[in-house]
Amino acid sequence: MDLRKLKTLIDLVSESNISELEITEADGKVRIVKADPHAVAAPTVMMMAPPVPTAAAPAPRTAAAIAADDAEAAAAAAAETGHVVKSPMVGTFYRAASPGGKPLVEVGTAIKAGQPVCIIEAMKIMNEIEADESGSIAKILCENGQAVEFGQPLFVIDRRG
Repeated sequence: MDLRKLKTLIDLVSESNISELEITEADGKVRIVKADPHAVAAPTVMMMAPPVPTAAAPAPRTAAAIAADDAEAAAAAAAETGHVVKSPMVGTFYRAASPGGKPLVEVGTAIKAGQPVCIIEAMKIMNEIEADESGSIAKILCENGQAVEFGQPLFVIDRRG
């Protein structure tokens, strides 16, 4: 696993209310566990060997994986009528440029390619995410403050609008 991705995951666990995160990829498995949810200490990271393929039942899916799959399914259905803007990185999704600020876009907002549509915070850096198509916002697929994965659908743009 890429060291930057691992660092981002550690930061997300540290700053969130979750106490444990486990991710399985083709090249291995990473499990991040907070020692005590009330402690200020950094989380523990355990790297494990790549999974051995077996005929056993698949491992249980995390809530984040289920939410990402649901968002992808919603985006796939909406993509028939529009363009899906996907997250270019792992981080935390924000609709506004500052806490309590006005959202950058709402459903129905007319946008042009290159216009900022949201902010994704990754490793304490606020990254403006720009629309890659012109049109109008048909759907917002993430909640403010939600952790997002690389490639996760964020918005659906209606190209006709």
